[in-house]
Amino acid sequence: MIFKLKRKPLLACHVIHSIPGRIRIGCRALKFLGEQKEEIENRLANDFAVSAATLTSVTENIVIEFDPTKTSAKVILENTENIISQFSTVAYKRDKEKQSELTVQERRIQEEPINEMLMRLGINALTLLVSFIRKPAPPATFIQKFTNMNALTALSLSKPIFQSGFNALRHHRRPNADTLSAAAILAGLVSGKSGSSLTIILLADVAELLTAYTMERTRSAIKEMLSIEDQSAWKVMENGKEVRVPLSEIAPDDLVAVHTGDKVPIDGTVTDGEASVDQASLTGEFMPAVKSAQDKIYAGSTIKTGNLVIRADRVGDDRAISRIVHMVEEAQSRKAPVQAYADRFSAQFIPVNFLLSFIVYLITRSPVRALNMLIIDYSCGVRLSTATAFAAAICRAASQGVLVKGGNFIEMLNDSDTLILDKTGTITEGKPKVVSIHPASGNHTDAKEIVQYAAACEETANHPIALAILQQAREMGWEIPDHSRGNVVLGKGVETTVKMQKVRVGSESFMVESKIPVTVPGQTIQNMTQNGENVVYVSRGKKMLGVIGIQDSLREDMKKTLNRLRRQGYDDIILLTGDVEEHANVVASKMTVDSYKAQVLPEDKADMVLHKQARGNSVVMVGDGVNDAPALAYADVGISLGRGSTEISIETADVAINSNNPLFLPGIIGLSQKTMEIIRQNFAASIVVNSVGLILASMGVLPVFWGAVLHNATTIAVVLNSGRILITDISKDI
Repeated sequence: MIFKLKRKPLLACHVIHSIPGRIRIGCRALKFLGEQKEEIENRLANDFAVSAATLTSVTENIVIEFDPTKTSAKVILENTENIISQFSTVAYKRDKEKQSELTVQERRIQEEPINEMLMRLGINALTLLVSFIRKPAPPATFIQKFTNMNALTALSLSKPIFQSGFNALRHHRRPNADTLSAAAILAGLVSGKSGSSLTIILLADVAELLTAYTMERTRSAIKEMLSIEDQSAWKVMENGKEVRVPLSEIAPDDLVAVHTGDKVPIDGTVTDGEASVDQASLTGEFMPAVKSAQDKIYAGSTIKTGNLVIRADRVGDDRAISRIVHMVEEAQSRKAPVQAYADRFSAQFIPVNFLLSFIVYLITRSPVRALNMLIIDYSCGVRLSTATAFAAAICRAASQGVLVKGGNFIEMLNDSDTLILDKTGTITEGKPKVVSIHPASGNHTDAKEIVQYAAACEETANHPIALAILQQAREMGWEIPDHSRGNVVLGKGVETTVKMQKVRVGSESFMVESKIPVTVPGQTIQNMTQNGENVVYVSRGKKMLGVIGIQDSLREDMKKTLNRLRRQGYDDIILLTGDVEEHANVVASKMTVDSYKAQVLPEDKADMVLHKQARGNSVVMVGDGVNDAPALAYADVGISLGRGSTEISIETADVAINSNNPLFLPGIIGLSQKTMEIIRQNFAASIVVNSVGLILASMGVLPVFWGAVLHNATTIAVVLNSGRILITDISKDI
């Protein structure tokens, strides 16, 4: 079972209360915008229908009074959300700072470096060793119980535990695992068993060290995400001259020039020029798109060939690539940090230990028996056993090329039931290949000649279709004939001259416009299209040579992967792609997925994840590109698959698989299932053994020392059980 913290999206506004002429709007971002209170109120009041606006950051709401005859509550809500979104950078930054202090345990790990933890462990172990060798006499007085070497060391080393336990009571009004550990340490000191107190601290520090190891810098933020972009732009001045200026100086309606090889720095509308544009980072579609006057174009795209002048529509934080960043950041902040299994367990059973201690003292009037109820506790063993189980799973996965960024994702993988996959680069390899070659009717040309002439046209090009044709020629050892420099006809194809004859490669319309009869049978073209192939026409002179079918090949073993995932409990598998409907349908049919959706944007992928989550599903998203980042972040578990995954998708994903073999997907899920099975075994063992210990201790049969031995022996046993994960081979069936 997964416990999630329900959190509204940071910038989402909702109506708390509304009557004609007055509306109270709530928004979580307002909590972080107290310093911007006056500016936001003034912007809202500038609306001709608004008479007053009052923002209260403490309650995260804003009250707006308006004339209902001039506007509606719906319009006011939309306008408010739009104004608040303009302060997104400030809100996100402050929200992230707040999230970094979500739990006391995380703060302790962040504040105490691993080398200091190791020093604490060394001091503790050395003290216990000296005590074992010297065998000091039991303290004779109450003062001596707190002033001997063991006691002083225990009091010194237990400061973080006491702080955490006290903060849990003060801030959360409930004890946590450290509260009980602190009580057990005191119990050991009061009973004169300071060695038991040191042992409790030692085990707690080992648990913290293991947890710190698994968490340390495994989940970096999306810092420097915009470094993939050029931070300047060529601004077109009124006299037509192009001047390079910082991107921050570009305003809406400014004209920006982009040339071959440039990244588009703004969202806008093309006003002049024509270019072949690579939008793969945004849409996932490997085929370049042709952009000309009146077409929309988005930041993050790359100009492959041509030049454009773009009128800026959106700049700064309004750009598509920036919206992807914000969606990722928001999703990561809303994704509740799942409490450790041990903390959830302890939250239920810690009060029982205190209650048992009180009841035993009332009945027996024996402080020793009562204190034994605190020394023999469930939380210490379970807490350490779960930490080692998760750490072992993470380390084992890492040793086989899979990075899991936290134990909570191991748990979520075990409980998920819905799988959403990106197509390009995930189900497919993301590298188009030649899959078929068909000569024209009545032509004695063979496949070799068709590819040779096509390669002559494409030899200097660098788009995916050209690379596929050139790769085919190299693999077959076919020599590329001498040719003139290729001439790109945007949106149509490429032409060159070989042996005094024009050779053309491109679309059917390119052939028709060049007055070349298309003599390839229509049935052939239809079959190629139905198979998901991109059809490339090749001609020489005024004769059609034939057609080449280009296709993004499916990953090897992907079908086997999906079958295994179904057996592991994934009963809803969905394919999403920015590719066209025909190609998506072919892949979906071959993979027998439950449903698919074509020509989707990054926002659409994230919406699908949220839609499934709203229906109660636990979602795993698998992708590899910038366009997958929002969906990866919103999913319960985001997985980046493949060595070619973008840096952004790897940073955003919760699990990063550094292999092109998709069988690692069922492998890592199988590891998560085994890990959770072992944790359940640890829970059962800890409950049974410690329950027996508590019963014997309450009867006076088990002294304090042997109570501590039983408790610690149980802990060691469950830790060893967790260690079995280290020998699990997630690639044994690959």
